[in-house]
Amino acid sequence: MDATTQTDLNEMVENFALFDDWEQRYRYLIDLGRTLPAMDEALKSDANLVRGCTSRVWMSAQVKDGHFYFIADSDAHIVRGLIALLVSAYQGKALDEISGVDIEAAFSQIGLDQHLSPNRRNGFFSMVEKIKGLSAQAA
Repeated sequence: MDATTQTDLNEMVENFALFDDWEQRYRYLIDLGRTLPAMDEALKSDANLVRGCTSRVWMSAQVKDGHFYFIADSDAHIVRGLIALLVSAYQGKALDEISGVDIEAAFSQIGLDQHLSPNRRNGFFSMVEKIKGLSAQAA
């Protein structure tokens, strides 16, 4: 994992630590989701659906100059926030760095492992697996 990836993840963990309670953290997570760029409706197809998510999540990826880029969207506000976390961890990373991102550690440090429902946790890691699969296909 490169230093930039680690910095992005550390910064995200630190941002969540600024909030005293989980209501504030959920609001922050929802606010993060609002910062996502709009996804073209044409990309919201069955082919781009992420399997394993209770909410509907679409993800489309491309590789430019050996770096991974993706866009994703969901019909749920909290899930959009989780997508924003994934963007901070994976967006623009070299293909060979994707598998080295320790998203599980950041997920635990933020406390999401204890404060998200099992369905949302499963959906989050389904998105992670989709990212790893898309990047492996591109490699």
